[in-house]
Amino acid sequence: MSPTSEYRHKSHNVSVLLYHIVYSTKYRRDVLSPKVVRILLRTCKKIEERYEIVFIEIGSDKDHIHFLVQSVPTYSVTKIVRTIKSITAREIFKHAPGVKRALWGGEFWSDGYFVSTVGRHGSEHVIGNYVRNQGKPDYEKLYENNQLDLFNGGY
Repeated sequence: MSPTSEYRHKSHNVSVLLYHIVYSTKYRRDVLSPKVVRILLRTCKKIEERYEIVFIEIGSDKDHIHFLVQSVPTYSVTKIVRTIKSITAREIFKHAPGVKRALWGGEFWSDGYFVSTVGRHGSEHVIGNYVRNQGKPDYEKLYENNQLDLFNGGY
């Protein structure tokens, strides 16, 4: 698996889209045995080969998994989440059927998830400073989130 993010060059864009995604196992059951983790990692490698999803890092906290993934603009966060959840669950149930029994025959992952964007080039504060310092001395701030009256004043 790729150790660091890279610029993804497509026909009409270049991107570095990174996401931190967390899934909990159903009922927060501790079913992430070494065998299940091996299946999960092998499956993630297959997802990389078939989809434009790159796993930068994967970590476990007993009853949930953290993924740091990179993808392309044509993949929504929802598509990335569904792809990883559905394929990993299917493969885990296929190759470790005892897990399905431990989860009472249901789903492997809980219904919800956590996702956050990750900045390769800095935090919100760093990027804000970068934007502010472009084109000096001609830079003019056009909008900042706390200036809501900009939109109430009309044209």
